[in-house]
Amino acid sequence: MAADGYIRWNMTLSVQDLRCIRMDTTTVEVGETTMNRVRRHCVKWIAASFALLAVGGMGAALPTPAHAEGTPVTVFAAASLKNALDEIAAAWQAETGKPTAISYAASSALAKQIEEGAPADIFFSADLAWMDYLAERTLIVEDSRHSLLGNRIVLVAPADSTVEATIGANFPLAELLGDGHLAMADPDAVPAGKYGKAALETLGVWDSVAGKVAAAENVRAALLLVSRGEAPLGIVYQTDVAAEPGVRIVDTFPADSHPPIVYPVAAVASSTNPDTAAFLDYLRSPATRAVFEKQGFTVLD
Repeated sequence: MAADGYIRWNMTLSVQDLRCIRMDTTTVEVGETTMNRVRRHCVKWIAASFALLAVGGMGAALPTPAHAEGTPVTVFAAASLKNALDEIAAAWQAETGKPTAISYAASSALAKQIEEGAPADIFFSADLAWMDYLAERTLIVEDSRHSLLGNRIVLVAPADSTVEATIGANFPLAELLGDGHLAMADPDAVPAGKYGKAALETLGVWDSVAGKVAAAENVRAALLLVSRGEAPLGIVYQTDVAAEPGVRIVDTFPADSHPPIVYPVAAVASSTNPDTAAFLDYLRSPATRAVFEKQGFTVLD
């Protein structure tokens, strides 16, 4: 157990964990369980050449597709946006012939990478705080900023679990966990974890489970712990459940138990890509609205 009382979940790097390292015409993706570890050691891992280096001591070069035209718009996006943005990026390329490069991780990790000089054109955060963090350092284009999406957080269990619960004040979460752990994104930094901790504090149950938290690097990593049966319960976004058939929703947290879940998007101040503004506009178009809503997001802007 870490000094702060959380159990830091360190998952072994394996062939299975690296199964998502791939390249297609729209995205560069690293398996969620290893993303932050990779990027901490290689903050400039993604550039116009699509180079990805130093994955757990292994090297992998991902060449730019021969048919890609122009410099890709590089988007740093919260892990929970993956399914929606993959579809949107594919549609954008089909319509315009222009590629994107999307890096998914916790908003906290991505904001820190942008602060350190990572070559991003757009930042799409899962909360206002990390966008504000960059704004305070004049690292985003303030006029380009929009609060685009909303979401909900839910309590999930493995799909074959029989656990039932109604979320409310002082609900018996610790009893439901038994000897197991509560999978959630890092409650000290990652938006999904911060929302989850706030909800549990409001409901009066945080103190009873704080020592049982398995703090994952991002929300998709927490989802994976539950789907693998390595944690009996977890807190993730409602939209994440659609991406993982190995989990089911036990109940939804009351909206008034945590701060509103808002996803802001903005251009990064250092971007010189001529397509940055166009892709930002595309993210607010009627076509993308339909994709976000299909994935369960609420479109705010």
